[in-house]
Amino acid sequence: MNFFDVIFLSIVEGITEFLPISSTGHLILTSKILGIEQDSFQTSFQIAIQLGSILAVVFLFWQKFLRASIWLRLIVAFIPTGFCGLFLYKYIRSLFDANIVAYMLIIGGILFIILELYLKDKSPKVQNLESISLKKAFLIGCFQSLAMVPGTSRSGATIFGGLILRLDRKVATEFSFLLAVPTMIIAVSYDTYKHIGDFSNENIMFILIGMLFSFIFALVAIKTLLRFISKFSYISFGIYRIFIGTIFLIFIL
Repeated sequence: MNFFDVIFLSIVEGITEFLPISSTGHLILTSKILGIEQDSFQTSFQIAIQLGSILAVVFLFWQKFLRASIWLRLIVAFIPTGFCGLFLYKYIRSLFDANIVAYMLIIGGILFIILELYLKDKSPKVQNLESISLKKAFLIGCFQSLAMVPGTSRSGATIFGGLILRLDRKVATEFSFLLAVPTMIIAVSYDTYKHIGDFSNENIMFILIGMLFSFIFALVAIKTLLRFISKFSYISFGIYRIFIGTIFLIFIL
């Protein structure tokens, strides 16, 4: 991996982290196009640069993180993912495969379209973050744990879960953003702890550069998504997932 690869992958990460299209999946597929081997460092790099995107959430929503009520819901929602990550860590890393990503993109896209059509004439029941019950927070966390399979999309899974539980579309999206912070900080910290001894000085420099660019482009992506969902549904993202997954299965993999 060279400097150009780092910049390109970091931009992809920043743009896709909070869209329901799987940032990890896009990083794996992009690496495939660039001819980058999916070795141990590459996997760690893809996980570590997500911290830059997460810092973008903290930057934009820092006032919400000052509320104890919000943190209580985030902690409860994190429990299923934390449990699965602790006991399935090695298995999860073995799933970083382009074929798995392509299939999960397609499956997730189909499910998003079905869900949006189902909810078309139904009104949401949860209109703000404080109205999310602890039970609903935990169930959203269960959906998030499914996103450990690359291509599923962490944001996509949590937003999907929120919509099923009848959260307002903006509320479901914001909760997904906020839940990313404890989830990814712990995931990045744990992965770094497990593999820090394998990093060279150049590797560390690549990760820091990656975090910077992912932070910048995540800021743009978050603001754009919030504007988009105020006018449109997630059906277009479902169509995109099916399209990109099919393209990769037919022409690239």
